[in-house]
Amino acid sequence: MAGGKQTARQKMINLMYLVFIAMLALNMSKEVLRAFGVMEERLTEANAASTERNEAFLQNLATKAAEQPEQYAAVKQKADQVNSLGNDLTTYLEGLKGQMMKQLYDPAKNDPTDTTALKVLKDYEVQDQSDFLDGLLFKGDNLSDEGQVFIAKMDAYREGVVSLIGGDYPEIGAEINKKFSTSDVKNKDNKTQGWLQFNYELSPFIASKTKMSQIQSDVKTTETEILSKMLGSQQEAAMSFTQYNTLLEQSKSVFYANEAFDGGIVLGRKDPNTKPNRVELTLDGRPLTASQYTIENGKVKLNISAGAAGDHKIEGNLIFLQDGTQVEIPVDVTFATIAKPNAAVIAADKMNVVYRGVENPMTVSIPGIADNKVSASASNGTWTKVTGSKYNFTPSKGATVIFTANGILPDGQKISTPAEFRIKDIPRPVGSIRGETGEGSCVRMQREGLKIASVGAALEDFDFDLGLKVTGFSFKVSGQPTVIVSGNKLSEQAKSVLNRARRGETVQIFDINASLIGNSTYKLKKISPVCIELTN
Repeated sequence: MAGGKQTARQKMINLMYLVFIAMLALNMSKEVLRAFGVMEERLTEANAASTERNEAFLQNLATKAAEQPEQYAAVKQKADQVNSLGNDLTTYLEGLKGQMMKQLYDPAKNDPTDTTALKVLKDYEVQDQSDFLDGLLFKGDNLSDEGQVFIAKMDAYREGVVSLIGGDYPEIGAEINKKFSTSDVKNKDNKTQGWLQFNYELSPFIASKTKMSQIQSDVKTTETEILSKMLGSQQEAAMSFTQYNTLLEQSKSVFYANEAFDGGIVLGRKDPNTKPNRVELTLDGRPLTASQYTIENGKVKLNISAGAAGDHKIEGNLIFLQDGTQVEIPVDVTFATIAKPNAAVIAADKMNVVYRGVENPMTVSIPGIADNKVSASASNGTWTKVTGSKYNFTPSKGATVIFTANGILPDGQKISTPAEFRIKDIPRPVGSIRGETGEGSCVRMQREGLKIASVGAALEDFDFDLGLKVTGFSFKVSGQPTVIVSGNKLSEQAKSVLNRARRGETVQIFDINASLIGNSTYKLKKISPVCIELTN
């Protein structure tokens, strides 16, 4: 019969039923009306407190999102959407409640200072009418346009929030579907009835208003639960041990063989969402520029050169924002740089030699120790530092010299290493004429060329580039007396003797006297002679 044409008798029965329900409503107990009123008051107070709590929560979340956007920005965006959906529904319900109460008290028609008129708002016994809301929400057996808006607002909130959080928090999604369902319900007679009709049709003002306040309360409570879950999940993820790795903490970066190792294993965060808001670091006292570091995967990665050999120190602070306050995390770490080997070290055990009479270039270094922490000395002779690890050494008397290298390790420990070298004289020079030694045979030259040629001396196959100055020599032609010559060229007497020599005859230059350029006091070994074969 529900969908067909009703008889006059059925219409009369329905009308009588409605009149009966209306009479029940009109005669509703005053105690029940007051109970609804007290409940509505409590719900209103609780809703105000919930609103204030949720707003503070959202503000705190906004602060965290500004400080750590990678971790909280997405959470804040979703929380704002949940809040917006809730505000839309609660604002709509508050408007309905305002329209209902305006029927009892219209501020436009009453003096707000009239306490008598204001008492109407608290007089729950007069809030037993239902005609206004029935006329607003219903049109016969169907919903009015406003009734359809009511249902649409409920559906939009329910579906919107479940869509936002249902996948992450299915238990909350299920509860929302239950609390904010607008599906048909079974009345006390086990008959199907529309949700809006079941809850609001023929219902007194105060009961309807209380039900609306209850929906508002459910919205606020749901929002609180969602916000708590969101933040709790984020913080749980941040505190999870999956966000940590192990780090080796030690007093220094370099240890030596058989030295006591004091390292310890500690946990370090690797959360990519944890990024400092500002970085203030120095390397060996020099500020690091923005191009010298990058922030990635929750760490400050340095893009710098390891620098020269020795110890280096990184100091400063990583600045984070926490609840609007800057928190500084101090940085005080060191690392050591050692020289990179680029070749094998091959030593000739018998070649630890320095030469008397010359400056011997030396290099002194200790692996792992900076040059400025290394010094050296020699047991006899003159020891001069040039630069860095470079030195010059000039031996004095004796057959050996002890070199000692001293260094200071990164931990302050001092080490000392000696090395013995032999001291040798400069090898025997070889006489030359016109720059030629003859290499064990005679130099062939013309008579006139010999007259103008210079006599010299050379250190063949000697690693030092030394200059020798000839100061005199003896000149001999077979069958002629020996001529003593001063300087490095034939004298007139020597030339006269040379003129009497025959073609193909051998001429001798011997007893060559020479000195080191720059060190004339050093006595060279006897210089080997040179012979000349005359070609004319």
